[in-house]
Amino acid sequence: MAVLLTLLGIVIVLVGLWDIYHSLLHPSGTGAIGGRVQTAVWRISRRTGHRFGSAVGPGSMITVVLLWVLLQGVGWALVYLPHVPQGFTYSPGVDPADYPDVLGALYISLVTLATLGFGDVVATDPWVRLATPLEALTGFALLTAALTWFTQIYPPLSRRRSLALELKSLADVGYADGIAQEDPVTTARVLDGLAAEVAKARIDFTQHGETYYFQEEDPDLSLARQLPYALELRERAAASASPAVRTSAGRLGLALEQLGQKLREDFVRTGETPEEVFAAYAADHGREPVR
Repeated sequence: MAVLLTLLGIVIVLVGLWDIYHSLLHPSGTGAIGGRVQTAVWRISRRTGHRFGSAVGPGSMITVVLLWVLLQGVGWALVYLPHVPQGFTYSPGVDPADYPDVLGALYISLVTLATLGFGDVVATDPWVRLATPLEALTGFALLTAALTWFTQIYPPLSRRRSLALELKSLADVGYADGIAQEDPVTTARVLDGLAAEVAKARIDFTQHGETYYFQEEDPDLSLARQLPYALELRERAAASASPAVRTSAGRLGLALEQLGQKLREDFVRTGETPEEVFAAYAADHGREPVR
């Protein structure tokens, strides 16, 4: 039984570390466990009409971090359990017989993981003494990874908001309606800039998939609401008499198709054309798309 508990604990620890690696260090940016947790939180929010608004994204990330902590805490507790209490010495006043071995192992694990080091319980078993520093190192790495995860999402969110504001400003002045009268060089430059920003948004959804679950309270900053206008720009530019404008329209169209494919495969799971995918994206975020 001792060997079985130890092996089970090691497996749980490794599964948690594997998910952390895939969420923070792997190019895909999405762990299997963390990604499912965030999807579940998002679905609950959607069923309540996104009542919690912009808190859903950070809340889902906090939930994932707590799950990582739980996996590490439980995993290491199972490693310690066969050695509790005989593999530890306890401070005066602490009687291990007063507590179930399971709770004692979990307490030791969580204190070690948090690198608190109260000193009321000290490992004496040689193998356990070797394991506790490893868990403390894991806990420090987990804390650092969690802080890094929260800080690295803001650049993608800023780029997405910037693109949304750019599309809104073009929609407000009716840029698509006046493309035929605009200077072709200027129009091509505007379209090329949009294509580059759309491509960045696609990369951000690939590397930082958790940012999909961040809902904007300000509709002007919501890419889900503003993105359909890029399709209108593409259609009007594709009908231009200028070859340069048509080429830029093709680049923008390709970028939009690639973004739509990413959204369809990883998030909305519906739609065949970019128009359908972007409409589903807007509906998923509770927004009315700009036409």
